[in-house]
Amino acid sequence: MFISRIQLNPRRRDAWRLLGSPQRMHAAVLASFPDPPTGDRHGAPRVLWRLDQDRERYFLYVVSPDAPDFAHLAEQAGWPTTERGTVKAYDPFLASLRPGQMWAFRLTANPTRYVQDKAGGRAKRLAHVTAAQQEAWLLERAERYGFRVTTTTARGPGGDVMIPEVAVTRRATHTFERTGGAAPVTIGTAQFDGRLEIVDAELLRAALVTGIGAAKAYGCGLLTLAACSS
Repeated sequence: MFISRIQLNPRRRDAWRLLGSPQRMHAAVLASFPDPPTGDRHGAPRVLWRLDQDRERYFLYVVSPDAPDFAHLAEQAGWPTTERGTVKAYDPFLASLRPGQMWAFRLTANPTRYVQDKAGGRAKRLAHVTAAQQEAWLLERAERYGFRVTTTTARGPGGDVMIPEVAVTRRATHTFERTGGAAPVTIGTAQFDGRLEIVDAELLRAALVTGIGAAKAYGCGLLTLAACSS
């Protein structure tokens, strides 16, 4: 497995076309591989990607079974002479994960729920729309992915309360057309930043390479870890 990053130049027209369309970005990411894995088999590694924004800087992160070639992205949407991306082996880091370790994390996800059709039809997938709903979605699912969100103590009117160390730091709704005349796609995304403790390292490794939640083709599901700041 590999984890990669490239900075995109928002002042270039092609970059803006990618930044404004998860579908175009998905195609550009897959174009970085001669034969990209689809992850169709349950539990199989796939190409995951996430777009992070730091003020006016945009970074594309990719986790993949094979090393990507970002040459086309650098030429079309980056700085081809100075920034061609970095690609690192991910397996040594994955192998180092152990229960009890604490990490800062970031996840962009598509928090959804299924609602049964009142007429008896198929259940529909609906988005969670508030930050509170989206946080609850993550907290309910954390342990199935091998971690728990850590807590901190805060003083409330009735005494001390435990507050999960996670926040929804960015939210967006994307609507775009699909090829072939299919109905438009609308996805709601939430960026989570927080701290976690590893409960089951094997489950967490699987989540890091297969993703969390739905809409993985459109920039959702990629969880990344970083050293906790003091």
